[in-house]
Amino acid sequence: MSDEVFPDSVKDFVFDLHDASRRSFIASEEQALYSGTFREITAKYFPNVAWPSPAAISSECGGDELFLALYNELTLRHLQSVKRPNVNDRIEGWHAYRQLFDLLLKEAPEDGAEKKRDELFLIPDWCFDILHEFLYQFQGFCQFRTTTYCAAAKTADEPEKRSANVSDALEILGQNRDAWAVETVLFYLHRLVAVGTQKNASATYRYLAYFSSVTLSRLECLLGDYKASIAALDVIYDSKAELICVGEDMKTPEELVNGVFPARLSLAYHSGVSYLMLRRYKDSGSMLGSICLFMQRGFKTGQLRKIPGSEQFNKLFDRMIALLTIISHICPTPILDDSIASIVHDKHANNLSKIEAGEEGYEDLFVFACPKFVNPAVPDYSQALKPGCESTPYGQDAYKLQVKQFMNEMETHATLRKMRSYMTLYTSIGVEKLASFNDMNVEQFESWLTCMKHKMNQLENNDKMGTAMDIHYYVADNVVHVDEAEKVRRFENFFMKQIQNNDDVLRQLEAIKIEL
Repeated sequence: MSDEVFPDSVKDFVFDLHDASRRSFIASEEQALYSGTFREITAKYFPNVAWPSPAAISSECGGDELFLALYNELTLRHLQSVKRPNVNDRIEGWHAYRQLFDLLLKEAPEDGAEKKRDELFLIPDWCFDILHEFLYQFQGFCQFRTTTYCAAAKTADEPEKRSANVSDALEILGQNRDAWAVETVLFYLHRLVAVGTQKNASATYRYLAYFSSVTLSRLECLLGDYKASIAALDVIYDSKAELICVGEDMKTPEELVNGVFPARLSLAYHSGVSYLMLRRYKDSGSMLGSICLFMQRGFKTGQLRKIPGSEQFNKLFDRMIALLTIISHICPTPILDDSIASIVHDKHANNLSKIEAGEEGYEDLFVFACPKFVNPAVPDYSQALKPGCESTPYGQDAYKLQVKQFMNEMETHATLRKMRSYMTLYTSIGVEKLASFNDMNVEQFESWLTCMKHKMNQLENNDKMGTAMDIHYYVADNVVHVDEAEKVRRFENFFMKQIQNNDDVLRQLEAIKIEL
């Protein structure tokens, strides 16, 4: 369909969306246009092709530069979802996001200036989708860059076998070395957080700030900086943060994020991975366990199927269950709801059996469950064309490094698990005897006793040191004294579970049709 000729419904949609985002600021209207009308028109007229260009529809919005940038991002996002983007598409996407963020930051109020009348309104879902897609395209570009470099390197000795597509892509990548530069990606995310957390920020910029912090946490996790990944979420959990107007309600930043389920899911998954890699097993189990419990209920009621992108939820649920399998095995303290613990056992009983038998089971689980780590470094593309160039994927180093780091930690836990299994059988036992059970000499075993305390001590969400062990031990006069860690009897989980079961029974009864 040419830019010159397109249906009136497209013109009406553009006009109405511009009016909702720049003049009327009615959330329900914008929600209907963004989540409903856009998808309906796309399915009818543009299922596998591009929407009209921004220039073609500019008259419907009075040439509004910022709105045209928003429209361009929205339509490019659709196009890249229905076709496999080539190198030019990826470069075009980069320039589209740069233009959009530059305009957003240009219109943002300066720090300390008087709060002016709002000139832009975007619903929370739209704000998150922009930032989520921004990082998704960054991740895809890093992987594309790696694949192209490796494909060229493999044919360095026989250039006649190299496809024209690879050669062209390599040339374009070399000419656009600053495309999707990680420092620029970080700059935009940090600036959006800074601008949106100012006292004079409008609701839209506050939405962008908090969803940028979720996106920033995801980016730091993909880069392997787990402390920075957790630190990025501080603005969301800040108890002093002002409430945000969302529709007719006033919400905390955490409630805002939880109100957009894909954002809540991204936050839980990537922070869960980060906590795991930082050895904060209880926090990781709590974060992943709570979102899995919510999703399990959502799958039962069918609520999650109504959310766009729901086809990906099952895959991410399975990956989080795999992570919980690892956590529940290395952290003996009970941290999972009974229903989630049952799913963990049903899905991964074979892997757990392998681990108990001394075989490699952790690596399979982690490789399946971990995010696709990226290497943000830009390679020297000219090296890929030189004969004798190594064809080892330079970008795979980041992924292999994280898997190796994880497996090094798990090798330690194999020894600690064996130690704990013997210690739970005794209230006191000589160091020498316990060392012999673990096939070590006394000097070597003493260091492992200290190691176990160190490995299982961890910072918790209340910023206090805690332990992930279910036993307490100390050494006195060459004797290891063992007792169970203090157990806090909690009844609320039992009653909550019974209430949930009762609700499920009532729902089933209401669904029964009785004919008289």
